[in-house]
Amino acid sequence: MKRIYILSLISILFFSACTELDIPPKNIISDNDLLTTESGMEIYMARMYSNMPFEDFKYMAQWGIEFNSWLGALGIEGTGEALNRDGICTAFTGERTAYWAKAFTLLRDANYLLETLPKYQGVYPEVTYKHYLGEAYFVRATVFYAMARRFGGIPLVTKVISYPAEQDQLEVPRSSEEDTWNQVLADYDQAAALLQPTSPKRGYSNKYVALAFKSEAMLYAGSVAKYNETVTGRLTGFGQKTGVRVIGFAEDSWQAASKRYFKEAYLAAQQIIFSGNYSLYKKKWSATDRNAQYQNMVDMFSDLSSPENIYVKEYAYPTMTHGYDAYSAPFIFKAPLASGTCPTLDFIELFDGFDRYPDGTIKVTTGSSNTEGNYLMYDTPLDFFKNAEPRLRAYVIFPGDMFKGKQIEIRAGVYTGVSPVRPLFNDYSYQTAETRYQHLDAYKQQPKSLYLSPRENSSQEIVKYNGVDMTAAGANGPFYDNGEGCLTGLYGRKYLNPDPAFEAGEGKSAQPFIMMRYAEVLLNAAEAAVELAMAGETSPDGSDMMQVATKAINDIRERAGATKLSGNITPDVNGRNIVRKERRKELALEHKTKWDLRRWRVQHYEGRDGFWGEIRNKDSFSNNSRYRFRGLYPFFSTQTGKYFFDARFQWVSLKTFEYNIVDYYFAIPDGEVTKSPVIDQQPNR
Repeated sequence: MKRIYILSLISILFFSACTELDIPPKNIISDNDLLTTESGMEIYMARMYSNMPFEDFKYMAQWGIEFNSWLGALGIEGTGEALNRDGICTAFTGERTAYWAKAFTLLRDANYLLETLPKYQGVYPEVTYKHYLGEAYFVRATVFYAMARRFGGIPLVTKVISYPAEQDQLEVPRSSEEDTWNQVLADYDQAAALLQPTSPKRGYSNKYVALAFKSEAMLYAGSVAKYNETVTGRLTGFGQKTGVRVIGFAEDSWQAASKRYFKEAYLAAQQIIFSGNYSLYKKKWSATDRNAQYQNMVDMFSDLSSPENIYVKEYAYPTMTHGYDAYSAPFIFKAPLASGTCPTLDFIELFDGFDRYPDGTIKVTTGSSNTEGNYLMYDTPLDFFKNAEPRLRAYVIFPGDMFKGKQIEIRAGVYTGVSPVRPLFNDYSYQTAETRYQHLDAYKQQPKSLYLSPRENSSQEIVKYNGVDMTAAGANGPFYDNGEGCLTGLYGRKYLNPDPAFEAGEGKSAQPFIMMRYAEVLLNAAEAAVELAMAGETSPDGSDMMQVATKAINDIRERAGATKLSGNITPDVNGRNIVRKERRKELALEHKTKWDLRRWRVQHYEGRDGFWGEIRNKDSFSNNSRYRFRGLYPFFSTQTGKYFFDARFQWVSLKTFEYNIVDYYFAIPDGEVTKSPVIDQQPNR
C-alpha cells in the first residue's frame, strides 16, 4: 500500500478590521471531505495502514517500528534461526524506538473513525459502513496486541482524548495485563463481526484476517497466563503508582484466563479452517518429486495468488520498496552489503533427513560425538544434504547449491593433511567456543596443513590442487576477519528474489511479505488444542482436538516433504513439543519465532531446555544467562578430493546472546513514566 501524505500549508494573512474572518479555510481537509466518499475513506485507510505495527522487511527487532529496511535481515534476534555480523544481531530484549508514542497516534485515528463515522452512516450502504467500522476495530486490536506482547498491561485508550482538557482526562493509567488481553479479544471479535468476508480492496482487512490475528493474539495471551507461572517466583507484579497488576495474572485467575484464551484461539482458527477459503500452497507440489516440493515452497512466498495467503504486505517498484536482497543475499551478490541472514546449525538440526549422534545433534564424524572417529567425506558439499526435507532447502541455501543461476561456493578452508581426517578440535564445548580455526597448530605452524582466508579476492590463501589454484574460502567464505562472508556456512533463501535478471540494491526489492498465512492458522489450532487437552478441557466445538492437531501437523509436514507422524499427537508435554517444533520449522524467518520463545517463557537459562520446541540439554549452548549458536563448516581435503564438515560454534563476527527473566516484558519509556502521575514502570526495573 502506498503511503499517502496530506500536506496542509497555512498562510497567515493580515486583513483590515472590516474583513470577514469567519469562513472555513480552503486548505483544511474536513470530516465531510474524508468520511463521506469512498476516495476520502481510501485516504483515511491508507493513513492508518501505513502506520500499522506490522513486522516485515522494514522491521528490525533491535530498532523497533521505524519502517526502515536498512541492514535488512531475518531471524537474528537470538532465536537460533540465523546470525548476522552487525550489532543488530542481539537478543530481543527491547527496541531502540519503543512502540508507545506511535501506538497512541494510530489509536487516535482508529477511535476517531469509530466515534465520527456514525454521523455519516447514511452515506454508505450498510455493509460498507460496517466494514469501515470493522477496519477501525481491527486497527485498534492490532495496536493493543502489539503493545500487550511488549509491555503487558497498557493504557487502554478506547476513545478520542480531546485537547486541551483537564489533567485527569488526559492521563490514562495502565490497565492490568488480563484486562488488556480482554480488550484485544473484544476488539478482534468486533472486527470479525463487522468486516466483510472478503477484502473490498487490496491491502484491507476482512473477517478472516481478523480471526487469524485474533487466533495468534489469543495463543500469546493463553501462553503468558500459563507460562508466567513456570518462572521462578511467578512473573507478575504491580505498578507503584496505581497498585494495578501491570504484568502477569493473579494466582486465582491465571488458569481460567489461560483456558479462555486458548479456547478463543482454537475457535478462531477452526472458523477459518471450516470456511474453506484458504488452503496450503501446493501448485507445484508432487508427492513423489522432492525437487517439486522444494520449488513449490520457494514459489509460495512470491505468489500473490496463493490460496495460503491470508494477509500480505505488498510492495511495488519503484514507489514502495525494501532492501532485503541488498543486505542478505550471498556474498557474490553483494549490493551494497551481504550475508545478513546466515542460518545456524542449531536451526538445521530441527529438520528431518540427517544422521544423528546419540544426543540428537547432526553427525559429521564416524564416532558417537564430533570429537570421536574420523570426518565423514562427501564428493560435493551438497551431498551432505541429499536427504534433508525439501522445506529446509527452500529456506536455506546449502553449500554448493544453485541460486540465481550460480553455484554458491562456500568453504571454511582447505585441509592438506593426511586422511582419514581426524576432528580438528578435541573439545567443542561452550567453554572453548572462542578457540577458532586460526588458533590451531595446523594453521599456525610450518609446514601448515590447514589453509584459511582472512578476506576475499586477491588476499585469499591459495592451494594448488590438480594443477589449479583453489582459494581457501571459496567465493563466499567464511573469511575469518570479514563478516560479510558466510558466517555459519549457510545462507538464508526464504524471501530472497531468485530471479537471475534481478539486480539487488538498496531500495530495489519489491517481493511481498506474508504477514499471515494458512499454515500458521493450522499451527494455532494444533497448539491451542494440545494446551486445552493438557488442561483437562473438553473441545469447545465438539471436534476431536487431538485429531485436529495431528491432521494440521501432518498436512504441513506432507507439503514440506517431511515424514508424517505415525500416530496421534498426545495431550502432554511431548505432544505440545511436537507442535512447537513444527511451528519453529514452518514459520522460521518470518518474525514469528522471537515472539513464540517469549510467550513460552523458554529463553532464560532455567527454562531453556524447551528453547527448540523440544527437550535438549541447555548447557550445550549456554553459560548461565549467555548462550551462542553453531555453524556447519565445509572443508576441502586435497588428499581425498572430498569435502568434510565441522560442527563448530560460530567463529566469524562472534556473537553471544543474553536473556533474563526481566526481559519478557520491555521497559516502559522512561520519559513516559517520569512525566506521568499514573504510568508505572515495569516491576523490578
